Amino acid sequence: MRERRSRDRIILEILTLCSEGKNVTGIVYGANTNFTTIRAYLDLMIENDLIESLQGSPKLYKTTHKGLAMKERLKTLQEELDEIKL
Repeated sequence: MRERRSRDRIILEILTLCSEGKNVTGIVYGANTNFTTIRAYLDLMIENDLIESLQGSPKLYKTTHKGLAMKERLKTLQEELDEIKL
């Protein structure tokens, strides 16, 4: 059985995907989740200034400077957690 991903891991995946700008469909497929889940995360991350919504067609989401800093911290933490053998 596949292990569930943590909220932190999903946020890290979204921040990584949006580093160069990505539309919502690309985020859904890249993060391997659904539109409902992604919308909730995007709203939360925009509210906390981790990503920004760029107007256009299609609308793109891009990681902010604050989001890039968070991405690096989460990546380091995830690498350390992955080293722990449970």
